[in-house]
Amino acid sequence: MNLLLENIAKHVSLTMEEQERVLTLTQTEQYKSKSVLLKEGETCTHSFFVIKGILRNYTMDENGMEHVVSFACPGWWIADMYSFLSQRPGHSYIEVNEDAEVLLLSKENQEKLFTEIPKMERFFRILIENSLVANQQRMIDNMTFTAEARYDKFSKKYPDLIHCLPQKQIASYIGVTPEFFSKMKARMLKK
Repeated sequence: MNLLLENIAKHVSLTMEEQERVLTLTQTEQYKSKSVLLKEGETCTHSFFVIKGILRNYTMDENGMEHVVSFACPGWWIADMYSFLSQRPGHSYIEVNEDAEVLLLSKENQEKLFTEIPKMERFFRILIENSLVANQQRMIDNMTFTAEARYDKFSKKYPDLIHCLPQKQIASYIGVTPEFFSKMKARMLKK
């Protein structure tokens, strides 16, 4: 079965006709590593569903330092949600970490799905609720856990990502500098 349809089936049940309609409203694209799909200041007109590869969403501060907001692996969605939902210029970048095959769903086509297949509105509501909970938990973790504990939690939650991502991106995601991260990992190995 198609990975997108498998993802949807985890939350809602679609008829064959509805499944076909979903597929007709998405478009498949191939991207090379380092391709930038969205830049700060652009309006996010599509959400991206990863079939193959890894994407990341990040912001840049005034010193040019990247701050990783999220990663997306096969079976995951990613977008600048502020920009996508408001259709205003966003504040983040979406970049391809490794060669990727991605399904694009435009804001316009998502609205068509909501109208034509109301179950899809429920599907996306569930995704947004899950994302809200995960982001709240990450914020609490960042305020209450040590860097080592945040790294340990990340390693356990995403064991496959640890080996695919540059160390500086993991450091950014857990909220530390690459230098601190390197020293922290060395300390952890000594234990």
